[in-house]
Amino acid sequence: MGNLLKNRATAYAALLLAVATALTGCDDGTGADSSKPATGKPAATAERELTQEQKDENSKAAGLPLKPTGQEREQLLDTLAEAAPDVVRHEDKAIDAARNQCSSINNGSPRLDWMAGRRFTYKDVTTSEVQGKAINDALKASGFCKV
Repeated sequence: MGNLLKNRATAYAALLLAVATALTGCDDGTGADSSKPATGKPAATAERELTQEQKDENSKAAGLPLKPTGQEREQLLDTLAEAAPDVVRHEDKAIDAARNQCSSINNGSPRLDWMAGRRFTYKDVTTSEVQGKAINDALKASGFCKV
């Protein structure tokens, strides 16, 4: 139980860090003209930027596998297509949904099948809870979610 709480706490911390990183580019509300080109990054902003290695470590801490490329990407898409053929109609969305679903799987979230059904429903693709279970089973069996 303690390990589960530690994993969840780590995942939430990584999520908060990602949100904070995304917000650093937002308007600071000072009324400065944003149409003018920037002359350089302030030192404080430069210090907050994460390296790719740090981003990868944060993803792992949150239970997210790295974004697959090449053959690994094709294998994941094939695995998803076997479980629920329509979900790969939008490949990039399917990859992102699979990575996010792994975070839920790896962190022991409740209602995994329902979550997969929602997570893999986008644009013109509707995924049922039964298909969500097939997706979860396929992701677990493939080893993709192991980080």
